Amino acid sequence: MTAPGADAADSDPATGVDALIAELAPGVRPPAVRRCDVVVVTGPWLAGVSAMTTVLADRMPQWLVMEATDLAPGEVPLAVVFVVSAAAALTKSDCALLDAVAAHTDVVIGVVSKIDAHRQWREMRAAARETLAGHAPRYRDAAWVGAAAAPERGDPRVEDLVAELTRQLEDGDAHRRNRLRSWEFQLRTDADRIDRDARAEGRRARVTQLQEQRDEVVRQRRMSKSERVIALRSRIAQARVQLSYFASKRCASVRSELAEDAAGMTRRRWAEFESYVHDRLTEVVTEVDQGVTEHLADVAQELGLASHAPSGGAAVPLPQVDTGKPPLESRRLETQLMAVLGIGFGLGVALTLSRVFAHLAPGLAAVGAAGCALAGVVATVWVVRIRGLLRDRVVLDRWVGQATNAVRSSVQELVALRVVAAESALTAELAAHNETEAARVTDRVAGLDRELREHAAATARAAAVRDRQLPALRRALERVRAELGESGPADAAVTGDR
Repeated sequence: MTAPGADAADSDPATGVDALIAELAPGVRPPAVRRCDVVVVTGPWLAGVSAMTTVLADRMPQWLVMEATDLAPGEVPLAVVFVVSAAAALTKSDCALLDAVAAHTDVVIGVVSKIDAHRQWREMRAAARETLAGHAPRYRDAAWVGAAAAPERGDPRVEDLVAELTRQLEDGDAHRRNRLRSWEFQLRTDADRIDRDARAEGRRARVTQLQEQRDEVVRQRRMSKSERVIALRSRIAQARVQLSYFASKRCASVRSELAEDAAGMTRRRWAEFESYVHDRLTEVVTEVDQGVTEHLADVAQELGLASHAPSGGAAVPLPQVDTGKPPLESRRLETQLMAVLGIGFGLGVALTLSRVFAHLAPGLAAVGAAGCALAGVVATVWVVRIRGLLRDRVVLDRWVGQATNAVRSSVQELVALRVVAAESALTAELAAHNETEAARVTDRVAGLDRELREHAAATARAAAVRDRQLPALRRALERVRAELGESGPADAAVTGDR
């Protein structure tokens, strides 16, 4: 296995490295980059990158030197010159900049610039080397030199940088190490991606959110159904009590009104009083029916079922008002009795008056007797008529009470029937509404369950891919790091180690 790989490495280092990786991790995709014979200069702002690029291009005409921003997408350099200023400490963002530029390049040279103006550049170089080595193990053995690309006096001082860069570029193993570094980045990226997909932290958060939504939808459906049923029963019970009280109160009010009319009734108004009572009681029935309709419509509207409340009540017919006739005709015995009593009262009045006129002059005795007799007759007629009128008023009052009681029973029955009919209609409508809501909730829950199953299947597939591919990727990554002379398990790639 070693001999063929060595032969391939002698002819083409990249081909030999690719063959080695293909043997350790079959099917892994190669790095999608194009190696260019170029030296890239990069670094933080105000570190002197542009000046360093110009000087290196003049001192090394055999190599193409450019800044990192001049590379096209997908192109990677042979070497990276990382320029930092002696006046500023290296930061994490500066290290991240180097990671982005040198992800596929192993040849990295650190340069502390402006050494002509800062005497402490050696301390800054040591601090930068320590910071960069702590950032990623691959930079522990990186070379560091001092340089001054644009000094205030004298010529540029880049001899150490040119010598170190030339030495590493002319090293026969540079191309192979660059290809290994490119594979290290590719394998680490694939391992991170596969492990991240298997862990599925974002998917787990989404699954938790979906489960909470599902539980909330089911809970809201159950609570809304119970609340609507309870609200319907409560409002129907309240309507039954309120409408019964309204009907009774309306009948009592009409009863008092008609009783007052009956107490002042005269014989000439008896005929129209009967029709008046019938009309007033009919109005009471109509008013109660209208009040029931409006009240039940309000109840239905409060429950969101207003469309079925009026039609449910219209099926109950209005009761017919049959007051009958007041029993004013059959009073023969009472009339005879009153006549006897009236005659007795009249005789008493006549005798009393005759005793008064007995002491008058003899010529006036006859006139007094005639006057007493006439007064007795008038008193008799008056008593009989007044007693008959009072008796008729009592009969009318009793008749009004009976008619009102009959209407009260009718309207209470009407209220009960209307409430029962409305309850049936609203219950049916509520059941239909609940079925529609249940269908909607079922569709919603089914959609959530479907998405949960999709996430579960995706998680299972990602776990299967991890179990199938990650061991080979880790073996290949360990071999690449061993070839690069780096220590540490390949599991560090999964945790984001650079």
